[in-house]
Amino acid sequence: MEKIIFVETGMGIDVHGQDVTKAAVRAVENAIHFNSMPGIRDYLPEQSLDNMHVNVKLAVPMDKELLDHDRVKKEIPYGTVTVEVMDGGMATTSGIILEDKQDKNDLMYIVIASVEVGY
Repeated sequence: MEKIIFVETGMGIDVHGQDVTKAAVRAVENAIHFNSMPGIRDYLPEQSLDNMHVNVKLAVPMDKELLDHDRVKKEIPYGTVTVEVMDGGMATTSGIILEDKQDKNDLMYIVIASVEVGY
């Protein structure tokens, strides 16, 4: 990315089911959900949202190899999206195993996201 215009952060949690993708999607949703960038076109080449680049950085505690990058990318409605994954986040106890929620253990996964927008 040549120039970063906007950065927002978020957190997502999967309390039951140990689904790192679900936690990552929720983190991205949290990062972008309360934002509007009405003047973004003015900063993009040819004033086109197609020229926007979005880099999603995810701090993931476990099961990084199970993260569905394409599912995360679908959360970003415009531009070219890349996903970077790094160690981080948290796996901590939920305090209970719920078999009807497909729990494999009592862990909940917490993922942190940074969403960088630019060109």
